[in-house]
Amino acid sequence: MTILTVVRDVCAVVGVVAPTSVFANLAANRTMFEMLALANEQAQRIAYDTRDWTRLKAEATIIGDGVTTAWPLPANFKRMLPTTNVWSSTSTQTPLMFIQNTDMWTQRRAYGDIDSRGEWTLLGDYLHIYPALGPANTASFTYLDRNCVRLASGGYGDSFLADADEFRLDERLLKLGMTWQWKAQKGSPYSEDMGTYSDALQIAMRFDNPSPIIIDRLPISQTRGSSGLTYYLPQTPTFP
Repeated sequence: MTILTVVRDVCAVVGVVAPTSVFANLAANRTMFEMLALANEQAQRIAYDTRDWTRLKAEATIIGDGVTTAWPLPANFKRMLPTTNVWSSTSTQTPLMFIQNTDMWTQRRAYGDIDSRGEWTLLGDYLHIYPALGPANTASFTYLDRNCVRLASGGYGDSFLADADEFRLDERLLKLGMTWQWKAQKGSPYSEDMGTYSDALQIAMRFDNPSPIIIDRLPISQTRGSSGLTYYLPQTPTFP
């Protein structure tokens, strides 16, 4: 479903004349200007603020050179996942140690203190790993993709740019979210519409991830695998 179709459906509910184009003569059409702003805000709100959607999870791998300790984050990086670890190819059973406190990171670098697993933190737009990864050694991590829009021109972006662009998640969520928010902004009764949106969001969130396989009383991710290795439970750092 394109953004044009979503906007037309919203217009039919809120009592606004449905457009033939959202973007045509946008500067002179205040209603479509507001609709587009609302569509972008609601799409990003659903994508970033509700859960870590499976479709928007991404993985990055860094290849060491023996020197570099600060690596630019991916261009589509939004944030780390709450359970993200950084895994080195030289230590596949335990992740690198996460240093959340920036002052502690600075102190440890000044003091020369290094955890035997290696350490990582986030500073600015960079992922810092210390000590430097050896040549051809890798470090991998997962993150949330900021690009929640599939562009008709090709590729992905974080905002709608053309009528044929599509929301990467459930378009019905976008439509329901835009409907209640539009009514709220215009001073119309919206509680029932917000309730419908909330119900749909909860259902979508519930079925976004498959249920864990339970062995005895533990999920399989917390039990010993057939290889004899014990799967490591992720750290749960709080990212700013």
